[in-house]
This record gives sequence, structure tokens and C-alpha cells, in this order.
Amino acid sequence: MNDMDEIVQEFLVESYENLDQLDRDLVALEQDPSSRDRLGSIFRTIHTIKGTSGFLAFPKLERVTHVGESLLSRLRDGKLSLTAEMTTGLLAMVDAVRGLLACIEATGLEGDADHTAVIAVLTRLQDGPSPAAAAPAEEPRPMIGDLLVQTGKATEEDVHFAIREQEIGDPRHIGEILVEQGVLEPGEVAEMLSQQGDVIPQQRSIYESTLRVDVALLDDLMNLVGELVLTRNEIVSTIAGQGNQVLLRASQRLNGIATELQAGVMAARMQPINMVWQKIPRIVRDICVNVDKTVHLDIEGQDTELDKTIIEAINAPLTHLVRNAVDHGIEDAKVRLAAGKPAEGRIAMRARHESGAVTIEILDDGAGINLTKVRDKALQKGLVTPQQLRGMSDADLTNLIFLPGFSTAERVTNVSGRGVGMDVVRTNIEKIGGAIDVQSAMGVGTTIRIKIPLTLAIIPALSVRSGGERYAVPQVNLLELVRLEGDEAATAIQTIHSAPVFRLRDALLPLIYLHDRLGLESQRPDGGALFIVVLQADDREFGLVVDDVEDTQEIVVKALQKQIKGVGVFAGATIHGDGRVCLILDVGALAERVAEGGALRDTAEAVAETAAVETESLLITLIGGERRLAIPLESVTRLEELPFSALERVGPREMLQYRGAIIPMARVSDVVTGGSGPGGDGPLSVVVYRRGERTVGLVVDEILDVVDQPVYERDEATHDGVDATIVVASRITEVLDVREAILRADPSFFDDAVTAEA
Repeated sequence: MNDMDEIVQEFLVESYENLDQLDRDLVALEQDPSSRDRLGSIFRTIHTIKGTSGFLAFPKLERVTHVGESLLSRLRDGKLSLTAEMTTGLLAMVDAVRGLLACIEATGLEGDADHTAVIAVLTRLQDGPSPAAAAPAEEPRPMIGDLLVQTGKATEEDVHFAIREQEIGDPRHIGEILVEQGVLEPGEVAEMLSQQGDVIPQQRSIYESTLRVDVALLDDLMNLVGELVLTRNEIVSTIAGQGNQVLLRASQRLNGIATELQAGVMAARMQPINMVWQKIPRIVRDICVNVDKTVHLDIEGQDTELDKTIIEAINAPLTHLVRNAVDHGIEDAKVRLAAGKPAEGRIAMRARHESGAVTIEILDDGAGINLTKVRDKALQKGLVTPQQLRGMSDADLTNLIFLPGFSTAERVTNVSGRGVGMDVVRTNIEKIGGAIDVQSAMGVGTTIRIKIPLTLAIIPALSVRSGGERYAVPQVNLLELVRLEGDEAATAIQTIHSAPVFRLRDALLPLIYLHDRLGLESQRPDGGALFIVVLQADDREFGLVVDDVEDTQEIVVKALQKQIKGVGVFAGATIHGDGRVCLILDVGALAERVAEGGALRDTAEAVAETAAVETESLLITLIGGERRLAIPLESVTRLEELPFSALERVGPREMLQYRGAIIPMARVSDVVTGGSGPGGDGPLSVVVYRRGERTVGLVVDEILDVVDQPVYERDEATHDGVDATIVVASRITEVLDVREAILRADPSFFDDAVTAEA
């Protein structure tokens, strides 16, 4: 569906709603002709329909509403008094508009219906009622069958056939029967019905299939769903350790229902940003005419979806930023040509989902921000002192444009120069928890980047501990987890230019210690495991060192109070299943902190050299207490940690209830000779494989790490269950024969002819 189709569809929905209201208002106005408010509302509604129909090139609809508007205008101005004849004429106009809308909806065209009689009556009534005026007699409506024969759309035999079908019990309309017989096209039936004034039974219009809901109601539903998710998390975490299979199944069902309900409510609030952007080309065009400039506008990411409240909040700021880009950013054609630029300026608008947020960029190739001019204007208006200016960087000077009352315009115009703008833009963006950043280069252009955080969302997040407190990391920023133990934990972290780094697959990963950033004392025991959470924000990768890593779950994001938001490390808060408040880390802010610390990545040559070596990803596990076993990750579906009580024995085989299905299990320690299975009350570390509709699980004692290892040449199996022996991180490691392990759990797993019942 193109943009025009969407506009017409929205016009139809709104017009149908307005017509229903007009019917009620006209009847009520007849009872109380002195109601100026109701008369004004009726006039505005007809005026809106007339204006939009002219824009959408529906001339018949425009003519009918225009003559009605003229009559209403004379009534509103007090030149005429409402009579029963006028009310009847206006209601006839409403019926005519309704018929035209029905034809537009069905065919995209206005049809051949004749409305000259209605127009003539309304035109005559503009001169006042006739002395002995009577309501026009309603002409009998022509039968649809007669119309079809008269216009040559169908023969008498066709019509008689349809009538006979109705007589023997067919409940459908004549037109529907003839469409099924191939005599008519659906559009032809709609055209006939618009002339005959009938409707097709059981046919739902676009208005009937659309429901408008107050945003406040959706807000209430979203809050209730958020509380439901929190309660769901608490119930699931409580039941998971009890081993009651009945409660466990009930909690899994609750989990699925809450997830689907959450997705549905969130989808109901989402709208494409194009709802705002579709008016930008017109704004750019009007400003260009006003300031005598030529600008080419590029728009990307129109389908990026945002919450409706956010779209409403950014409407005015985006409009102001575009106006500024045209008026202040793009130079006059002569200036651009003298600077070696094309006479036509360029503005680009981009939107994308990035790092759990929505990023909106407005770029222009104009003159850029003149920081000297900004500094002088700020001093001239008394917004800053000379002492303050002396300690300001270029970024600080750029941010002066956000001060209230600041403007560099030489004169006040209808476009700019009043000193009210960028401060309001920043205020409106920050009200929804967003941030705005400006980057500019003289003679090159300006980029304005708006980042809107998740102020109304339910997201998956990883729980981590640092300094005795628990924090949430949005999973959208999470790349991988690294666990270092023993000597490796003490020696793997190096220091380059006073910045801590970790060599991850032959590349240097800059690190930041979360407890140091928050001013807390680390609770990691001496000699304990070291956890590095590898994160990505924008184009930066870095490692966050924490004391412990817990599990992942869906969290409800709550906005922060202003005092906490000023810390600059947290993006929101949530409540975990145990009822405790947990702060959500702002990964982007942490990434900026890493950049300020001067941490380095390895050289491009080293990265390219590493990329030239063919590698494969391996999951490093532990069995039998100290035996390291590598499992190729190529076909692994998921890694799970489940309570030991979830494992059930059915005959000679062990089974697991997993995501609503029953899957067979195999203990890797049994597959590999000499191993021993996990204890009877500890957690199960399960490697899940899936092929088609079949799923199996492999149980290991512990999952240690994921590594990329140069591809090794596979020798003959050294013994049962082992495919080869390699060296990983200076430790001898055996490679699991995955096929044998899977067949131990399900002998028919690789049989394509068998379909699992699950």
C-alpha cells in the first residue's frame, strides 16, 4: 500500500465517524437552533471533508460538501435561521456524502451517481426558505436488477437467475451472486449500489473494521501488563525450585499467555514514524519558497515503529529541527557555488532501532555551526560570562544553542529569529527520557542525533551483580559472556596506556569495572571467577567487568526520577521477581566512558590477520569434575540451566519438559567413557539441539566458555564419544562426537522419514 492509499484510508475512517456525528448534531440543532457551538462544530466538520476531498481529487464530493458548507456559513453568520427544510436538505447532503465515500472505498472512484438535485436544493436554500416550502418528496429507489439491465452490466436472464437463487434460500445480494457467476466485477456492483442507495448485507466497511481507542486506555493496559509480567516473573521463579510438575506446567502456560498479551498490547501502541515524516516534504518545500533556496530531502527508515506517545512528543521537535536545517543550515545558492558546492542543498532524515533505543538523525550539508558567532551571541545576550567561555570546549560551545533565548538569526522572520526553539526541542526530548546531540563542522554540515531510550517497554535483560548490588543489562547490547578462573583471571587482563584491556580472540577489548564506575567495593572473593560481559553500543565494543552473572528474564522498564537520571549510568529501573528494585544500565553512557578512558582496540592489521585464519566456534564444558570437553556450536539451538528436578525418567530413558514439549535427554558423561553425571540436587546445564521438529538435550556438568578455535583436522575417534583431542587456551580438550551423543538420546533424530510427536 502506497502513501496515498494510506491517506485515503485514514480520510475514509475519519469521514465515516464525522458523518455519524453529523446525523446526531443536525437533529439536535433542529431542536435547539440557537446552539452556536453545535453549529460551529457542524460547519468545521463539513469544511474538513471538503478541504481533504479537494486535496485527494474527489471533485463530486467537493462540490456536494461545498454547497452544504456555504449554507452552513450563512447560518453561522446569522444571515439565515435554521428551518426544517434546511435540516432535511443538510441530512440529504450527509446521505450523498456517505454514498460517495462507500463508492470510493469499494472502487477508488466516485462513481456515476447524480447529486444535482441535492446541490440544487442546498443552493436554493442559501437565499432562504420558500414561502410554502415542503420537504422534497423522496423518489423511489430504482431496483438494482433494473439498473444492471439498463446500464448493460447484466442481461435480464442473469438477473432472473439471481432472483431465483434468492427464492430458493440464497441469502446473498443479487450483486454478490452475479459476481460469483462471473457476470460482474465487484467494482461494478459498488457503483450500482451507490446509485441505488443500497448496501451489501454482511459486508464490513473500513469504518466497521476499525476501532479507535483512547491512548489513555492503552496506557492503563500497558501498565497492567507490566504488573502482570512482574507477577509472572515472581511466580515462575518461585515455582521453578519446588519440583511440583502441576504448578510448573501452570506457570509455563501463564508465561506464554503473558508474553502474547504483552506483545499484543505493545503492538497496539506502535506506529511508524512516517506518521510524522509524511508532512516534512511539504514543510521543506514551503520554507524553500519563503527563503528562496533549493533543497533535496532524503528520508530513510519511515517504517521504524515507535510508541504513539513518543511519536506525538517528537512531532514538534522534528518539525523545528527541519526548519532550522533549511533556514540556518543550508546556504544560499550563490554562497554554495562560491564554496564549490552544488547549488541544491541536501537534508537527510534517518531513523533506526539501535542498541535497544530509537535513533533519529537529521543531517545537512550546509555551512555548519560557526562557534565564534555562537560564542559572541551568547556573550551579547548575557547567557554566559567570559570566565565561563574560557573553559569551554568546542562541544560545550555547540551546546550553547540549547540555552533559552539563544538565536544567531540577524532578523526576525516567519521562519526563525525569535530565540524560542532549540531549548524547547531539548526540553521536549528530555521529557520522554531522550537525549539530543549536535555535531557540526564548518563548511561541511551539521548532524543532529536524537536518541530515545526505552521509557515504555518490556525487554529481555541479563542480571549481573557488582559491589553487592544487582543490575540489569539490556540483552540487545549483549554480545557474549566471558568467564575467567584461577591464574587466567589474574593474568588475562592487561593495561595499555593506563587503560585495562582483555585480549579476546586476538583483538584487544577495552574494559570498565562496574564497581569502580559506581564507587562500590567489589564483592568478588579472592581467587574467584572473573566475569566479563561483552557489550556493544553504536559501533563500540567493550567489556564490563562484574562480580557475578545471574540469569536473563523479561523486565518492565520504568522511567527514572530526575535525581537518579543525572548520574548518567542508568537508563531506567525495574522490579525483579523477588520484589527488589533493580537499576538498568545505560550501555551507551558506559561506552562513552570507555572512550574517554583512552582504551584501545588492536590494530587493523592484527584483526585482518586473525580473520584470514579459518576458525570454528566451540562450547567448552566440564564433565567428571576436571575433564574439559568441546562441543561445536554450529547446530546448537540454545543453552539452558534448569533445576535437577525437571529431569524425569520414563522407562529406561530420561526426559525433560521443555517449552511445552517432552524431549529426550542424554548425559554427556555417559556418552564419553569414564565420566560421571551431575549431582542429584544441583542445576542442570543443558545443550539443546533441534532438527526439523525433533529436539534433544545433552546434559553436561558445567558450561565454561565459548571460544573461536582454528579448524583442526579430525583424526579417527580416540575412544567412544570423542571425535578428537585439541588444545584450547593452553589446556588439553577433547571434542565431543556430537552425532553419537544425539543418537544416544534419540536414535531416530537423523531419520527424515520420522516426525516427532512433539
